Amino acid sequence: MEELHSETPQADPEPAPKIIGLTGGIGSGKTTVAHYIEEFGFPVYYSDDRAKAIVNESEELRKKIKELLGEESYDKDGLYDRKFVGGKVFNDKELLHQLNEIIHPAVRIDFENWVKKQTKYLVFKETALLFELKLNRQCYKSLLVTAEDNIRIKRVMDRDHKTYREVESVMEKQMSEKDKIKMADCIIYNNTNLEELKEQTEQVIFNIE
Repeated sequence: MEELHSETPQADPEPAPKIIGLTGGIGSGKTTVAHYIEEFGFPVYYSDDRAKAIVNESEELRKKIKELLGEESYDKDGLYDRKFVGGKVFNDKELLHQLNEIIHPAVRIDFENWVKKQTKYLVFKETALLFELKLNRQCYKSLLVTAEDNIRIKRVMDRDHKTYREVESVMEKQMSEKDKIKMADCIIYNNTNLEELKEQTEQVIFNIE
C-alpha cells in the first residue's frame, strides 16, 4: 500500500534572531545608543532594568539575597534596597561575585524567554558587564559604546551630581576601555554630539551581517 503524502509543503521554521551584545562603561552613552537602536526598529533587552525587576518579582531570589546579605537587603516595603546592597558589595569582590551568581542566571533565563518572542533578525542585549561576565561568547557580535575618560567623567558628574573622585572610583572598578576595545566586534565612539552618535549607530547596526 502506498504511503500518503501531504501535498502542502511544510513552512521552514523562522531562523533564530542574531543576538548583539551592547555594552559601555559609565558615562559612555550606552543607553542613548540603545534608544536609537529601538528607533531604528530593533528590540533591546535592558539587562540592568530587568535585573532590578526580577529581584523584586522572584521569591526565590529574595530568599537567597537575604541569606547572603541580610534582611536589610529589602526595605520596609519589601523592595530591593539597591543603596544598601551596593554599599555591601562595592569593595568586596567575593561578595559581589556571590550576588552575581544569584542574579545573573535568573536574568539569563528571562532573556532567553524574551528572545523567543522576537521577530526581527537582530536583537540587542544591553548589559554593562558583557565582557566581564563573558556574555559576549553567547552573542553573534558585540557592540561597544565608548568615549574618552574625561568626557565620561564630566557627563556623570553633570548627570548624577557626583564629584570627580566619586566617578573616577567607579570607573577604576570597571574593565578598562582599552581592554574592551580589543574585545569588541563593533565600536561606537561617543566623543562629539548626539547627531553624530545617532549617525554612527545607524551605520554600525545596518552593516552587521
